[in-house]
Amino acid sequence: MNISCIGTGYVGLVTGACLADLGHNVICCDIDGKKINTLQQGKIPFYEPSLKDVVERTVRKGKLTFTTDIQKAIENSEVIFNCVGTPSAQDGSADLQYVFAITEAVARYAQNYKVLLNKSTVPPGTARRVQHLLKEKNPHSPVDVVSNPEFLKEGSAVHDFTHPDKIVVGAQSEKAFQILREVYSGFIRPYLNLLETDWETAEILKYANNSFLATKISFINEIANICDKVGGDIKTVTKGLGMDYRINPKFLNAGVGFGGSCFPKDLRALIAAAKDQGYDAKLLQEVLSLNERQKKIILQKIEQHFGKNLQYHTFTVWGLSFKPKTDDLREAPSLVIIDLLLQRKASVCVYDSVAMDLVKAIYGGKLSYASSLEQSITESSAIILVTEWDEFRNVNFSELGKNMKEKVIFDGRNIYESDQVRKAGFIYYGM
Repeated sequence: MNISCIGTGYVGLVTGACLADLGHNVICCDIDGKKINTLQQGKIPFYEPSLKDVVERTVRKGKLTFTTDIQKAIENSEVIFNCVGTPSAQDGSADLQYVFAITEAVARYAQNYKVLLNKSTVPPGTARRVQHLLKEKNPHSPVDVVSNPEFLKEGSAVHDFTHPDKIVVGAQSEKAFQILREVYSGFIRPYLNLLETDWETAEILKYANNSFLATKISFINEIANICDKVGGDIKTVTKGLGMDYRINPKFLNAGVGFGGSCFPKDLRALIAAAKDQGYDAKLLQEVLSLNERQKKIILQKIEQHFGKNLQYHTFTVWGLSFKPKTDDLREAPSLVIIDLLLQRKASVCVYDSVAMDLVKAIYGGKLSYASSLEQSITESSAIILVTEWDEFRNVNFSELGKNMKEKVIFDGRNIYESDQVRKAGFIYYGM
């Protein structure tokens, strides 16, 4: 099929490349000429494992092309994936101006039957508003609107797209459902749930999915804080919880909180959508509040050990992106921790395998930037593990400790066995 993906961020580029790899002819379109030029040169504007290989392969086969010409993308496509950003507005609601801008372009250029999919995460009622806008701008619009939310995790987005646990399609016509079955036919397996439903159900399902996962994280962090007070072992508690088949161990890892472009933004948008309908979503508000508090817990531990005056200490921050296998810094706990340390006049040295340049663009000369683990801890008072990159898991603390001013570690993700770290001569603080 001929498909276009409007917007070439994480969702649009992964969607376009993977559909092209399936055999479709895909045009990826973006108004950002610099980004399109980068893609045409074979470069990926963000870090995502495996994506570069898929893009190179599909471009070489002639299945994937890039353009800034939205008219061309729309006119030459049977199916149009709307993958533009939906950032948070000041009140936490989703800013849908870009979604509607694409809708107006489709109304302008679509001369025959097409399917317009909202792939971006949008609040319930958006597909209906898109349909109304299409008819308003073009009363004879031959376009069917579909809600087809993405369930991609940064760091494994290509695998998630090609091995989905579910494909959710919200539509109002059988023709639209049938076309989407054809779009995804290469991914559909006998065991895979292709969930066909209405617009609003599909839209809220995505928010419910992310809100529940975020709730699990804030829940286990709250239990970890209680364990800290009463002397319980959160790792054993988590293991026991995960043994209950009703609970499942995934997203039950205590730490410094969640970040990224999805969980915080989607929670705020769902809270705002509920508020618009007169409902106060207090549980979701508390999930967000707990998460913001959790990002600061580690500073309390630092001050308990070193005191309030941190002016003469250097702290090494391991891991900057909000999670491993991505360079995404959006709402990353590392930035909150760095800001708090700088406010207290501490010196900060940072190390991350992929996100260093992005952090340097934010902080400039306020931080020191290490090119290796060994360099990062030289004359450091403490290590603060924030992002659990594999590189940090098998560290020889006995050797590293020889070059440190003091041997202290704050394990913000509980990835180390405390006894082993203490045997290496370190004072260990977990979450």
